[in-house]
Amino acid sequence: MTDSKAFSLGSNVSGLGQKGLDHNQVIAIDGPAASGKSTAAQRVAVSLNFVHVNSGLFFRTITWWALKNGLSEATDAFLEALGDLDINLERFQSDLNVVVDNVAPGEALHGPTVTEQVSAIAQLPAVRSMVLERLHYASSQFDIVCDGRDIGTTVFRQANLKVYLIADVLERARRRLAEGKHDMSEESLKREQARLNARDRADTSRVHSPLRKAKDAIEIDTTRMNLDEVVEVILSLARERKLG
Repeated sequence: MTDSKAFSLGSNVSGLGQKGLDHNQVIAIDGPAASGKSTAAQRVAVSLNFVHVNSGLFFRTITWWALKNGLSEATDAFLEALGDLDINLERFQSDLNVVVDNVAPGEALHGPTVTEQVSAIAQLPAVRSMVLERLHYASSQFDIVCDGRDIGTTVFRQANLKVYLIADVLERARRRLAEGKHDMSEESLKREQARLNARDRADTSRVHSPLRKAKDAIEIDTTRMNLDEVVEVILSLARERKLG
């Protein structure tokens, strides 16, 4: 799995539903921002020889594209342009990266402007429908570990394994600042906690596919766990289900 491979996710994905679950295995990892979902999912995917799909990259990519083109969410112009949007997935080793209109935004997806706007974009039904189809298409091609906020509740309701990661908001703030190599002062931590609390409120109160734990998901509190420990717990659950 060392070669880079791109495949189109155009209009042909429409109507796939949960087709991918007929043939491929899916591990769904959900949880609030900075709970460690993506990092753990990527490590689990490598260990099981699955492909990691970060659903948030789709929403961030669409947000980046909208900002780049001066489009405001929920306007007729935005929705019309969204219908013609060309999104591809590029596979590199155990990850799938999102490419839009032949451009890979890269680190720009994690910039402050995209981060501030992504929640509003992610709430739009047309955007969520588009991302849902792309995720189902990915599962029809590979065994995947997919992380997000509604993977086990909406995207892959019949996933082979569902995990819900949580962590204390202060710990999540520390992780987010450490990830960006930011100042760890008390003031910085308070600001990041406030941002995370606001994001949690937006994610849990939105009308479409709010953040919540699936009834059959296994909750893991990662507050006092390191990454290796989190990954091992998920792999142990996967082995119990004979996945991989």
